[in-house]
Amino acid sequence: MPHDPRHAPAASNPWRLWPALLLFAAITLFFLWEEHQAHLLGALPYLILLLCPLLHLFMHRGHGRGSKRPHPDMDQKRPACGLRP
Repeated sequence: MPHDPRHAPAASNPWRLWPALLLFAAITLFFLWEEHQAHLLGALPYLILLLCPLLHLFMHRGHGRGSKRPHPDMDQKRPACGLRP
């Protein structure tokens, strides 16, 4: 008897569990938010303050320390501050 992909067994179909997992995750997040809303919102200012050093570190890319190659955004042929070489 030839194999018909439209009639695959339920155990071999990995997509059939996703709706149940998404529903479980939504219910879990709802109850976590309801029970811990005051704690999470109370910690928000401190989390923003802790995020500042990380943003500074990653956005400035260390100001080129430890690297001998120039930054890709910098054009070596263009004079800095309008000065001529």
